[in-house]
Amino acid sequence: MKKWMKTIAATLALTMAMTGCGGGSDASADDAAGKYTVGIVQQLEHPALDAATLGFQEKLTELLDGNVTFDYQNAQGEQTNCTTIATKFVSDGVDLIMANATTALQSAAAATADIPIVGTSVTDYVTAGVVDSNEAPGRNVTGASDLAPIDEQIAMLTELVPDAQKVGIVYCSAEPNSLYQSKLAQAELDKAGIAWAEYTAADSNEVQSVVTKAVGECDVLYVPTDNTMANNTEIIKNVAVPAGVPVIAGEEGICSGCGVATLSISYYDLGVKAAEMAYEILVNGANPAEMPIEYVSEGITEKYNAEIAETLKIVIPEGMVAIGE
Repeated sequence: MKKWMKTIAATLALTMAMTGCGGGSDASADDAAGKYTVGIVQQLEHPALDAATLGFQEKLTELLDGNVTFDYQNAQGEQTNCTTIATKFVSDGVDLIMANATTALQSAAAATADIPIVGTSVTDYVTAGVVDSNEAPGRNVTGASDLAPIDEQIAMLTELVPDAQKVGIVYCSAEPNSLYQSKLAQAELDKAGIAWAEYTAADSNEVQSVVTKAVGECDVLYVPTDNTMANNTEIIKNVAVPAGVPVIAGEEGICSGCGVATLSISYYDLGVKAAEMAYEILVNGANPAEMPIEYVSEGITEKYNAEIAETLKIVIPEGMVAIGE
């Protein structure tokens, strides 16, 4: 595990221990003490989502001068767990729900139309079906998007693998935001005159067979920000690297596990952005229905996986940053 991942995991664990992770909350008691209670439902554990939760907790704690209690719950990748957690938050009467990743957000939105919800690590809120539009949500849901500039990611792919004839776009078919990114990538590949094909896994059990098929038919793989793929990077690496097929990843966590390079936003900064939105709702009375979805415009960095790049003999241009440095 990279040093930065260990740091995030250790700090997040400490933060959750201090804020009552997994132990439920007494929202009415906190309100009486002048504190806000925020329920956090995180879809599953992997470095990107962990970083977003950490950024959210640290920034909101700072903004509220420590007057906040977090009830952090991890759904371990199960939709039914997301539903159970969201329902419990509603029953507890939390002041706000932070939903980390698409399924968590969808479950929270289905559980309440009254408690404000701020999402993070979600690519397109309209595609997720939780807002009327990204500019004017129209409901009790708003948040920060993790959409990276896919046109620049495809440009990176063509620079690093200039002889690529066919690109395999690999993602989980159960994740609507991955399909959204795939469509954007397809349009960019069409502009570049490069053939492409989609390879979709229904769940983690199909990842190995799908990636095996993809590397047998393509010169390079593109993996967008996808929670299922992020949770199975070792499998992807063990198939793609021996086959000599590079992976261009949608975010740094996936790249660190199986990719050659990425143009990635900072998920910690994404969590910070969500915290700033939560503060506006809790303290200044902002209405989520009128708060446009926000994006991280700074800190988008070209990074590469030095180990895999060397193994595959990919020439890395000057200016790219090695992950972990």
